[in-house]
Amino acid sequence: MKVITQSSDVVTVQVPFRIVKRGGRKEMQVPAGAPRQRKPDSTVVKALGRAFRWKTMLDSGEFATIGDLAAHERIAPTYMTRVLRLTLLEPEIVEGIVSGDNPNSLDLRTLLEPFPVIWALQFQQRG
Repeated sequence: MKVITQSSDVVTVQVPFRIVKRGGRKEMQVPAGAPRQRKPDSTVVKALGRAFRWKTMLDSGEFATIGDLAAHERIAPTYMTRVLRLTLLEPEIVEGIVSGDNPNSLDLRTLLEPFPVIWALQFQQRG
């Protein structure tokens, strides 16, 4: 950031950035050395929310099987199973995702791939 002109009423500030497209959305990208405020990946947060909601519905007995719940939600049981697997993530990883402190490598596609259920191995793999 660089102040270009300053008078008693007006301050002109130049901030270097560029606009990039990500997934159909435009995003502002700041220079490499600038501090960044991290934002949670809304797609991953939404998938986590669904996973824990579905798990609660299954645990409560509201639905007897994943197939019954998938039919109720009108989605494929195989997709529901992959999303439900997110409830097995290590709590620190879930916190990181929700707080925005999520490495770029942990997008939804990556998280829906098989991962170890042992938390210590998940943390190593995240690295």
